[in-house]
Amino acid sequence: MDRKRFAWIAGIGCLGLILLAAVIAIPLLVIPLQARRVMTNDQPAEAGTAVTPVAPDTRVLPVPTPGLELPLPDLPGSLSELYGAVNPGVVNIQVFVTRGAVSGQGAGSGFVLDEEGHIVTNNHVVADATAVTAVFYNGIEGEAEIVGTDEYSDLAIICVDPLPEGVNPLPVGDSEEVMVGEWVVAIGNPFSLGGSMSLGIVSAIGRSIPSGVTRFGIPQAIQTDAAINPGNSGGPLLNLAGEIIGVNAQIASAGAGQSAGVGFAIPSNIVRRVVPELIANGAYEWPWLGVEGASLNLIFQQANDLETQQGAYIISVTPGGPADQAGLQGSSGTRQVDGLDVPVGGDVVIAADGERILDFDDLLTVIASRSPGDTLELTIIRDGSEHQISVTLEPRP
Repeated sequence: MDRKRFAWIAGIGCLGLILLAAVIAIPLLVIPLQARRVMTNDQPAEAGTAVTPVAPDTRVLPVPTPGLELPLPDLPGSLSELYGAVNPGVVNIQVFVTRGAVSGQGAGSGFVLDEEGHIVTNNHVVADATAVTAVFYNGIEGEAEIVGTDEYSDLAIICVDPLPEGVNPLPVGDSEEVMVGEWVVAIGNPFSLGGSMSLGIVSAIGRSIPSGVTRFGIPQAIQTDAAINPGNSGGPLLNLAGEIIGVNAQIASAGAGQSAGVGFAIPSNIVRRVVPELIANGAYEWPWLGVEGASLNLIFQQANDLETQQGAYIISVTPGGPADQAGLQGSSGTRQVDGLDVPVGGDVVIAADGERILDFDDLLTVIASRSPGDTLELTIIRDGSEHQISVTLEPRP
């Protein structure tokens, strides 16, 4: 287990506050978090080791094997043409906040979703805003209304109606089709430099990241080395077909909020699931299992005398929660392995609705794809034997 600690900077959309009435600094939209070692459906995974991105400067991607070259995929005309096609759908967002006698301003990004003027951005960009202004690609500004927010997914919807002439909605793609190594671009408002585009690849998929202001994590996040900086929050991460595959939200850092070349985007399929409810109802209701757990590894296997290292280990169960009512069991004690106290006696979830569960992130993903009231059929290992448990999910408390 990587014991390095990394700060998760959730508020990259904020450039900081311009204080009008005081000289004190107020952390408005930047929320530093530390990665946690234990993953639950209330917690994200660890960030992992950050790497520094190297932007490609040729049409050939070098690979480790000497003498072997892998050509880049065919581009839709050129990156310039891609930019020209999608930039009219990207929005710079200016946020104004007043707290008592102190006023401030922040910046973020967003993208136009439909002809009705709905714009997707991050919740942490507009969360405390007293006024929001959308600045479009042609410099035209419009007052924006906050339609709905969801702190659990860090998504928000604002609206400008009517849209300026020439502004076009952007298509939302399928994040399930995203592959590691795929080329992507990020367009947004870094450091208030509107309309900036950066190029990189998908570094990893299936990450769990903090939601920023809740104890619940966001599953299936996309990791990229495309440059993401303060002000990019809420802007689109796009494939080379011009489809949105994610909403840029966070960076991982070795400290002091300095980018280490590891950025994270909320997957487009969460956008597809959450945003329609935000438009219709102003909020989204997430399902809840009510457990704390971790992914199995060698130490868990040894301590619990398991035959596998794959599955979601249940460390504790929330009293009165759905898992508790269904009879799911957490650990009953600890056992020392190599000087470490390791939980023992907990159930191990190896399948959910027939879908194989390889680690705790898999369980979080399955839960997030359901709705409150849905019944989940879990296959567990308890005392060396397989058992079936039916759990009825509830709304998050």
